[in-house]
Amino acid sequence: MTPNILLKSFETPYNTAPFSKIKNDDFLPAFKQCIEDAKAEIDAIANNKEAPTFNNTIVALDFSGEQLDRVSSIFFNLNSAETNDAIQKIAQEVSPLLSEFSNDITLNETLFKRIKSVYDAKNTLNLTTEEQTLLDKKYKSFSRNGANLTDDKKAKLREIDKELSKLKLKFGENVLAETNKFEMLITDEKELSGLPEGTMEAAKQLAESKEKEGWLFTLDYPSYIPFVTYADNRELRKKITLAAGSKGFNNDALDNQDIVLKIATLRHERANLLGYKTHAHFVLEERMAKTPEKVLAFSNELLEKAKPAADKEFQNLQSFAKELDGIEQLEKWDGSYYSEKLKQKLFSLDDELLKPYFKLENVINGAFTIANKLFDLNFEEIKDIDTYHQDVLTYKVTNNSGDLVSIFYADFFPRSGKRNGAWMTSYKPQSIKNGINDRPHISIVCNFTKPTKSKPSLLTFNEVTTLFHEFGHALHGMLANTTYPSLSGTSVFWDFVELPSQVMENWCYEKESLELFAKHYETGEVIPMDLVEKIKESATFHQGMQTLRQISFGLLDMSWHANESPESIKNVKTHEVEAFKNTTLYPEVTENCMSTSFSHIFQGGYSSGYYSYKWAEVLDADAFEYFKETGIFNKETATKFKANVLSQGGTEDPMTLYKRFRGKEPQPEALLRRAGLIEKY
Repeated sequence: MTPNILLKSFETPYNTAPFSKIKNDDFLPAFKQCIEDAKAEIDAIANNKEAPTFNNTIVALDFSGEQLDRVSSIFFNLNSAETNDAIQKIAQEVSPLLSEFSNDITLNETLFKRIKSVYDAKNTLNLTTEEQTLLDKKYKSFSRNGANLTDDKKAKLREIDKELSKLKLKFGENVLAETNKFEMLITDEKELSGLPEGTMEAAKQLAESKEKEGWLFTLDYPSYIPFVTYADNRELRKKITLAAGSKGFNNDALDNQDIVLKIATLRHERANLLGYKTHAHFVLEERMAKTPEKVLAFSNELLEKAKPAADKEFQNLQSFAKELDGIEQLEKWDGSYYSEKLKQKLFSLDDELLKPYFKLENVINGAFTIANKLFDLNFEEIKDIDTYHQDVLTYKVTNNSGDLVSIFYADFFPRSGKRNGAWMTSYKPQSIKNGINDRPHISIVCNFTKPTKSKPSLLTFNEVTTLFHEFGHALHGMLANTTYPSLSGTSVFWDFVELPSQVMENWCYEKESLELFAKHYETGEVIPMDLVEKIKESATFHQGMQTLRQISFGLLDMSWHANESPESIKNVKTHEVEAFKNTTLYPEVTENCMSTSFSHIFQGGYSSGYYSYKWAEVLDADAFEYFKETGIFNKETATKFKANVLSQGGTEDPMTLYKRFRGKEPQPEALLRRAGLIEKY
């Protein structure tokens, strides 16, 4: 019998994942074996006859289960980026096993006694800051997950965790199935009026690939976003908008309403079991914000500043739509369309005008050049690394001395097995063991417009900032330089994790950096400076409405998770309307519901954490003001950012790290200035 490739050491360049050799049938046996092996490692730590020490208990625990972590990262990344029915079926089977195993560890009394023994003696151990952080984190991961509970409550916790892991997976599968299910085939060319040539070409190619006549549009972002932004046909914009907004809300086999109610109730029950008032109280204890009250105060303070601007912007947009097309009431399917028209009128700036300057390959190289100027990183595309799909690009990342910093994967185009959106992930963490600094394998996944027969992949400006955002996360992963894997890279407080990603977006607006990569794909001409000025001027366009939108998502999240009686919520839609009441601009659409496809909070890790995008914006605006003061490519500032933020992972309290870089706490005014919500100076 052929040995399971996932259970051997990978005989591959840089120990990368051997994707093409892995068969779906390998996963389940590999998971089961790796769980058994990891259990044996845990038992050895728990039953060690020697007295518990920091090394034989805390460090041993942090490095345990490495093969299981490796298999998990490969499998669950595939489930997001290249899934199929077989993988989804395995995920449903494996998730409860992993949840059970995780509980086996945190509810292991013998192991917890050893950890507690080391924790109680921590003041006598002369630990480094990183070691203290690891000890605190390990102790809390047990105490916050049931180690102090009675046996009956531990059993209850196991039941809840198993059920939650299944529900979250099902939620995501339903959203993906809904996204893939919708197709809008247009056969009359007149109905394409207003659409850019590239969008029409892509739609025609998609139709051809499915052996259909005409132009095919889907809910994948590169198809959906241009359609609602440019299509003159209001009825068709309405049709696709309603489809996008009703995912998981159609009272059919893919409906997520009951799943949402169950997840919210189970999370609350779990938090109560652990002695917390709500799920948000539980989550936020380990965040910079600390409490739901602080999050709500922060959100409402921003709301107060943004609401007048948002109302004014909305009224202007409404007047503009009426003046242009006699629209009496602006609806959700009109927002992007008239915003784009108004932006073009105010700034003579059209995404279609900008796209020729943002060829995907040039933007990638631009991000690499900026990373080189700031952080001395060099990127070399290499072809000897296995990938899970032919679209995936692979790079070797080195420093100026030629040492390996990271392996980097980039996956840019939509396909049916890939969920919407953009994210950064890791296939192998960084850590230092036996004196060897084991370097990470980092990946970014996006959904950009594919090249067509006549054009390369040309990005909208929004897609450019998305690429830089995910690349910022990737830098956080690549430059990790910590001892312990659980403190490495992006393993930081959730409301700090968006700082490196959001700060990188700022370079997309600066003349000095745009000149490096914004070159016309046909002529090679650098983007004209009047366009750069217009990009900068338009950066604050509709910032009030954008801010309001982000705050509304955060408030919806808190309405589910800071709620003291989620079990009393009987209707998802009614609850959502109430949560949105202070942030609503457009008329309510009865057919739509956001919660049923709000993957960030019901499938991803953002429950009680969606506010962190805005929280991190305060940090990033303040951080970039520092770069602007010293020069956006100032080596000293960049080195301070790399040394105190990017390389440190979760080794210290984030505010300590931030102040070490900036010299002071962040000021919210920097964000309000950048957004144009208060006067610059």
